[in-house]
Amino acid sequence: MDDDDEEAHLKAAFGDSSDDEKEPVVVGDSATAVVWERVEKINGLWLCRNFLSVHHQSHLLSAILNEGWFVQESINQAMRFGDLPSWATELSDLILESLESVELPVLPADLLWREPLFDQLIVNLYQPGEGICAHVDLLRFEDGIAIVSLESPCVMRFSPAEKGEGEAVDVLLSPGSLILMSGEARYHWKHEINRKQIGFQVWEGEEIDQKRRISITLRKLCPA
Repeated sequence: MDDDDEEAHLKAAFGDSSDDEKEPVVVGDSATAVVWERVEKINGLWLCRNFLSVHHQSHLLSAILNEGWFVQESINQAMRFGDLPSWATELSDLILESLESVELPVLPADLLWREPLFDQLIVNLYQPGEGICAHVDLLRFEDGIAIVSLESPCVMRFSPAEKGEGEAVDVLLSPGSLILMSGEARYHWKHEINRKQIGFQVWEGEEIDQKRRISITLRKLCPA
């Protein structure tokens, strides 16, 4: 097989990773424009900044708090399987609509056809200084994981699941942002939020004044 045939074969199998995919794709023309950006060094990791408007963030936060999950201080996580709250279904529909509106391989095409796109929900509440250990999501869940951030920003660190396979990559998750993991990012990279006793993380040399943060994780269960 010559070089041209080999290149064509690889493109057919894995798609054409062009330079356009590396550049941020802006949808809209204002300061709150939705920006899709592939995270360099990690295949299958995409960040959508300004995914939710300030108004939508406020509406979503109110809906979550109205569920009454976090009335007790000792409870900081809620899980739901199957029939999700209406606001979570609407969020899932919004993610699909956004993916279909941009010509980018954010998720593999076969995932976009599944019904429903997501059927499992985790809502986590983080107080300043709280985080989550490095992990790869359980294999009981299919490919394609979405995380939406509300309230305080934070830095999520991605590190190779196998030691010596690469360097850690930090990603700033701002309020209203969406991060999507598939393929290598989902199966071969761990993700975490570092615990800091003083309640601060650092991004580009400056401390982030962290307050309460709520994250929404959407996943799809594998068939029984």
